[in-house]
Amino acid sequence: MEPQTNSSTEFLGLFRRILQSIFPYPFIPQTDQERKRFLIKNLILHFRPPTVSEKTLRFTLTWGLGGMAALLVLLQMGTGLMLKFVYEPIPMAAYTSVQIMQQDVAFGQLIRNMHHWCANLLVLIAFLHMLRVFFTGAFYPPRQFNWIIGLGLLSLVLFANFTGYLLPYDQLAYWAVTVSTGMLEYIPGIGIHLQELVRGGSEIGAVTLRIFFAIHTAIVPGALILLMAFHFWRIRRAGGLVLPRAPEREIEEKPDRVPSLPNLLVREIVVALVLIACVLMMSIFFNAPLGDPVNPGLSPNPTKAPWYFMGFQEILLHFHPLTALCLIPALMIIGLICIPYIHYPTGTAGVWFASSKGRRMACVAAVAAFIVTPIGIIVDEYVINFAAWMPELSPAIRNGLVPIVIVLSGFYGFYLLLKRRYSAIRNEAIQVIFVFFVTAFIILTLTGIWFRGSGMALCRPWGGAG
Repeated sequence: MEPQTNSSTEFLGLFRRILQSIFPYPFIPQTDQERKRFLIKNLILHFRPPTVSEKTLRFTLTWGLGGMAALLVLLQMGTGLMLKFVYEPIPMAAYTSVQIMQQDVAFGQLIRNMHHWCANLLVLIAFLHMLRVFFTGAFYPPRQFNWIIGLGLLSLVLFANFTGYLLPYDQLAYWAVTVSTGMLEYIPGIGIHLQELVRGGSEIGAVTLRIFFAIHTAIVPGALILLMAFHFWRIRRAGGLVLPRAPEREIEEKPDRVPSLPNLLVREIVVALVLIACVLMMSIFFNAPLGDPVNPGLSPNPTKAPWYFMGFQEILLHFHPLTALCLIPALMIIGLICIPYIHYPTGTAGVWFASSKGRRMACVAAVAAFIVTPIGIIVDEYVINFAAWMPELSPAIRNGLVPIVIVLSGFYGFYLLLKRRYSAIRNEAIQVIFVFFVTAFIILTLTGIWFRGSGMALCRPWGGAG
């Protein structure tokens, strides 16, 4: 027995050293009994802090968005697992299996509805969570890399929705995925190869459905769980949620802390129950859409991408594909990644909108984008014709480079004017850029969803020509 005890002790010591090298907790215990308690309690439940700052319990600090996103992921996995018992990832059988699920399986319609609405709510809540993190300055050191992890989680959520969109294999899903994957061919050099890799061939078919099903049900859920755990752990490492404070006050040295149980747990349970109740109500009264069976020879008019990609499809209507699908997304991604690594001379972590002046500037930027974006859409639709005005230039320049230079030059002038008018610090200036372009992208998305009709022409949302 003694050699086994020594082996066990050596193993635990080795495991502790490995943990300390990967996860350098300052409080890893030393005795065998404390180590076992740590492995059972802290390693598995490392996302549950024993105490939290009393100020961070305020609901309006986070609106419970991070917890709601995590709960929706779990609901997605649970309902998705139940759907797999009926669903068949074969083109001829996929649509029929969804019909059987809705009509002949007890609670099948409800489970599919929950899966559908959880997926859509997850995109919205993850996006709102990103906005909350940005506007409360929760990306400053030591939380920079957690912002990047959050962007990765948001990308996985979008990818999960996109891969799941095809699985009902109806007309809506087939042609939405056709439009979305069709955009890939405009990526210089690798576009066609990337499109064939995603589709499993030149056209969407049985191989595409198997690829999407495997990614949606295995790869993305596994990646989400791992990245979520890492995300929660990084929050713990950074000391928990950023503490709220007034613009003119610094964070207190020793904030009052209270036990997580029951203070934090009760609030989380209440938010979770309210969210589940909302999902159930939506699932009871609104069924997940299921159109006609796939007909590759008959495309619907208009053919639209999924709603969370409609902003890019709308941009594609106004810019050359190289600009719309390569340059603009690249600038967006680079800008989002760089946000936490820009040097900010003034720390505004925990202050909504950086300052009271920053709040006013954010409102001005949002209103400006809200006015300018629809005007730009209408002018480009009915007035501007670069092809007629600049016939000697290539389409990539006259419909891509020229309009993007006009847009960025106009915004830069507005940015300088606003910065000089308010004597803005860098935190507030970066916020103006973020707010303006996020608002513009939201307007573009809503335009694509509600104001595009037959032939993707502008129309009234209740029907009729624009």
